[in-house]
Amino acid sequence: MLQKFDSAYLYVILLLVSYVFFILFKKSYLPRIYGSWGEYLVARKLKRLNKSAYKVHNNVYLTKNGRTSQIDHLIISLYGIFVIETKNYKGWIFGNEKSKYWTQTLYKKKYKLYNPVIQNWKHINFLKSLSTTLKDEYFFPIVVFAGESKLKKIVSTVPVIKKRRLLRTIGKNKEVIITHQQLIAINEIIGQHLQTGRAVRKRHRKNVKEAINRNKKNRMVDTCPKCGSKLEVKDGKYGKFHGCTNFPGCRYTSSLNS
Repeated sequence: MLQKFDSAYLYVILLLVSYVFFILFKKSYLPRIYGSWGEYLVARKLKRLNKSAYKVHNNVYLTKNGRTSQIDHLIISLYGIFVIETKNYKGWIFGNEKSKYWTQTLYKKKYKLYNPVIQNWKHINFLKSLSTTLKDEYFFPIVVFAGESKLKKIVSTVPVIKKRRLLRTIGKNKEVIITHQQLIAINEIIGQHLQTGRAVRKRHRKNVKEAINRNKKNRMVDTCPKCGSKLEVKDGKYGKFHGCTNFPGCRYTSSLNS
């Protein structure tokens, strides 16, 4: 009798442990797997670019003064610097570039995702902070959805596209805006801040967690995702809104409830 009880008890413990591991896997590791797979699909697509005209960096970690930034895909060319944020989702995606969060609708349920356009502007701001030679007009942000999602009612001046349109979108930039000499200098600047390995990945995850905690503690102070200046409440034709204090140099705006 005691042996049967011990077996049943052990079985329950194993079930509980398995359930805990499943929850941890679903919350922590599964999103990383989906994200990595999406980045792989985009990286494979980018291999078709002319290697003599485009220098492609995938899964880039940049560091400066203890700060870090992870960029899914960075392309440097005479036609500009393309900064690509990759997402791998299912369902319908709704979003506005001025909202803090976008919406994923999947099986009649709605989920929030952080605005990938704002996320990409933060990467560009980090790149611009590396050197004054990295000018605004050099950068072209692109957001790519690599999964089976459908883009619905996306309002954005930044291209938000499916993977199949990526090469076509990059190819639209046919004007040479960076000289060969400038290109060499840009590659050297970025190369000085590029890092690889487990240590930088660990530091980046720590920095991201600290940034999230700071935002939670100080929700009233917000910064412009495009230029890094402070946002302030302004009066407009249709009511109050958040506007960048760097206006007219920066024309970023967002609704008060975004």
